[in-house]
Amino acid sequence: MLVDFNTLPEDSRVWIYQANRSFSDDELEQLKTQLDTFIEAWTAHGKDLKAGYKLVYKRFIVIAMDQSLNSATGCSIDSSVAFIQQLEQQYNVDLMDKMNVSYKQGEFIAYKPLTDFKKMAQQRAVSKNTIVFNNLVTNIAEFNENWEVPASESWHNRFIK
Repeated sequence: MLVDFNTLPEDSRVWIYQANRSFSDDELEQLKTQLDTFIEAWTAHGKDLKAGYKLVYKRFIVIAMDQSLNSATGCSIDSSVAFIQQLEQQYNVDLMDKMNVSYKQGEFIAYKPLTDFKKMAQQRAVSKNTIVFNNLVTNIAEFNENWEVPASESWHNRFIK
């Protein structure tokens, strides 16, 4: 059951997939159609899942699900992962690699392997004030409060001196 992301309760579970490049406007339109179709049909043991999504900065796919109606199961999570993997192949983009870091450089969103981000921190090319994306948030409340934060307020802090 597809619903507007902004109508979901704050304790709704979120999954964030960051792309290693920006999607084009045409790709974003295709993605919206594909996400609408997938979420509309997404179920757990035949029961509808109340979910929505956001496409943020032309680079992030954020899927949220209200678990008060029905909870995600192993099979439903597997189907969402298979869907994301299909998108990766179709758009020739990396969405699943959690060992990469996205951060802001002005209004530009940069994407680096974690090893490069660590080196940049050592060289002071990024600082505790650099805005990073904490894709480890687990619900909408955390997404709203702690997703886009200074590195000093995220797990990235361990690399900043």
